[in-house]
Amino acid sequence: MPDATFRVGPSLRDFKKSDWIAEVSALLDYDGYLAHLGDRHLAAYTEQSKTLIVTFETLQGIQALSPTALPLGWALVEARRWSHLGIISDGDTWFRDAAVYGYFDRLVDDGFFDGFDRVLFYGAGPCGYAAAAFSVAAPGARVLAIQPQATLAPDLTEWDKRFVEKRRLNFTDRYAFAPDMLEAAAEAHILYDPTQLEDAMHAALFTRSNVTKLRVPHMGATLQTDLLQMALLFSLIEAAQEGRLTRQVFASLMRARRNHLPYLRRLLSRLDAKDRRGLAQLLCQNVTARMSAPRFARRLQRKTAERA
Repeated sequence: MPDATFRVGPSLRDFKKSDWIAEVSALLDYDGYLAHLGDRHLAAYTEQSKTLIVTFETLQGIQALSPTALPLGWALVEARRWSHLGIISDGDTWFRDAAVYGYFDRLVDDGFFDGFDRVLFYGAGPCGYAAAAFSVAAPGARVLAIQPQATLAPDLTEWDKRFVEKRRLNFTDRYAFAPDMLEAAAEAHILYDPTQLEDAMHAALFTRSNVTKLRVPHMGATLQTDLLQMALLFSLIEAAQEGRLTRQVFASLMRARRNHLPYLRRLLSRLDAKDRRGLAQLLCQNVTARMSAPRFARRLQRKTAERA
């Protein structure tokens, strides 16, 4: 499937939040619905086929990542005719809201997930946490989570200082400790950069027999953004949905890093930090031989001048 992201429908880029919600509701009027889940969450559903993707996103993330300010799953609806359930938060809430719990409870009671042949839960960061946590509502589903937190409960993750102000959220009630919520999943894949210490520590908490941890060193703290820029995210989602996201398939897809300049710059910085001058020189030579990379070219020129 081509990774032509976010081409569905009109652009909602300049819409105010209330107007954006009204327009999305109108777009879903014929084959889905938009439901308010309390004050800070929405559920956007569109039905197309017996394959369902459940995505967790924030309103701010949609605006930042989509040129048309449309939910990520909508491009998959267009490309693959999948059904899509998007749970959208206003800000990073980790979806810790009784209204969201109640919504998933109703879906379970109604046998909603039983009507699909394949179900995938997807999210990144706080939304990756939610994808894992709420997947328990659909036993047998698959999960793809990018840099997820396992919990923010301070007695378990006091070492994570990134979200101290969010510790007041309740991570001890329902749909809470994300790794435990994966017990009913057919399989789950956790993507993370092991050089990001907190992400690596959270990933360790997800160690389970049905969980595959996929490491992408030196990709940094915004992995979902990089995957979109490399046109890899939709291919990863499709492979996960179809149950063929093996380590070999993942490694093959991630070869695209060789042509992704943000990754190459981070790799060069890492080599410099470790004073690996020989490897840094080889990296610059390899990159400049394959692509236009002014920073790497200037580095080579400077080293050549120093030798002269």
